[in-house]
Amino acid sequence: MITDLKTLIDTCRQELHDREYHAHHADILVKEWDAVSQWFFHRGISKFGQDIGYRYCDEEIGSHIIVEGMSSRQKKRLRAVRMLISYQQHGDFEFRTPRVERTYTGETGQLILQFFQHERTMGRSEKTIECREISLYRFNQYLISHSLGFAVDIDAIEDFFRAMGYTLSARHTCANHLRQLFHYLYDHGYTPTDHALFVLKDQYRDQCKIPTTYTEDEISRMLSAVERSSAIGKRDYLIILLAAEYGWRSGDIVRFRFSQIDWDNNRISFQQNKTDVPVEYPLLSSVGNAIIDYLEHGRPKSDAPEVIVSAEVGKHGTPLKPPTIHSIVGRYMREAGIAHWKEKKHGPHSLRHSLASNMLKNNVSMPVISTVLGHQRTETTKIYLKVDIEKLAMCPLPMPVLGTPHYKEVTPE
Repeated sequence: MITDLKTLIDTCRQELHDREYHAHHADILVKEWDAVSQWFFHRGISKFGQDIGYRYCDEEIGSHIIVEGMSSRQKKRLRAVRMLISYQQHGDFEFRTPRVERTYTGETGQLILQFFQHERTMGRSEKTIECREISLYRFNQYLISHSLGFAVDIDAIEDFFRAMGYTLSARHTCANHLRQLFHYLYDHGYTPTDHALFVLKDQYRDQCKIPTTYTEDEISRMLSAVERSSAIGKRDYLIILLAAEYGWRSGDIVRFRFSQIDWDNNRISFQQNKTDVPVEYPLLSSVGNAIIDYLEHGRPKSDAPEVIVSAEVGKHGTPLKPPTIHSIVGRYMREAGIAHWKEKKHGPHSLRHSLASNMLKNNVSMPVISTVLGHQRTETTKIYLKVDIEKLAMCPLPMPVLGTPHYKEVTPE
């Protein structure tokens, strides 16, 4: 980690040049970094870190996150300082300046932070921990505002859910996070009772919606709609292939690395970003050719280990973000003229659903579909049974003939 401020600024300045930031935009950032240097110099500080960076923002800008009423000028200054902080910590500029800062206060907050650390030690994925942070931050705020500890009952937990105004889906997700927290607190002796018992079951699985799917013809039209003569087109074609042919989530697409490709044995293997479950896929000729075409004629020069990188000015050669994948898939649904795509789910996950549905229609067995999707349990895959209308139509039994004299034909008057 770079702690010397001058070295950090020089490194970030070079990063702006490498990413081809517009000269005017780069000048604004560099001038703000010069102002930070002056502030440090007058206070005799040379080492940079998050705490001192936040202190600068609070004193000179008024906040280290975006707050209501902040001017455009203040947001630009804040963005510049947070770029230094994020690059120092992660080697990249943060995607956007946050509007919410999650601070876990009180004894309950400290125990929740210990729980997160325990989850990391147990190998839980950062994506899962990030989801837990959102739910448990709100729960901790509720506990603090009501002067409660973790010894809560059913009424308190239900009141929390009502206060949040959760949808059934959001409640289901939050309830799972609460149960895991309560299990941890009980197992480690922080509570005499496992309060996970007081988190009531919901009917989410019974009421969940039928997944959005597209036919093989519609997906073929999407792929045909991509203009593959351009660099962007070659990239987008590869993205849609990975989602449609393998059912990859957006997080796995943006993290697809060269090291995951075994060209000699024609396979791709990695651990799923969402679940950390290892998966392996045959390197299909369509995918392999698309990768080669993109690398030779479409990929910007970049040392990034990820296969797919941005061609956008300011982000040149850096990995894409999951929302970008969603936008790309939606764009080609529109260009392919797919009916009612806006009213349905239209991101990469809909192509994942479509792959499972179309495999089911082609009589592929449920365990095989589970393996392709990387599901740990076949039960998770059974949701796709709902979309196979042809197979469902074969299930109903004929109405038996009524042979009892109790029922008689009624002759209309």
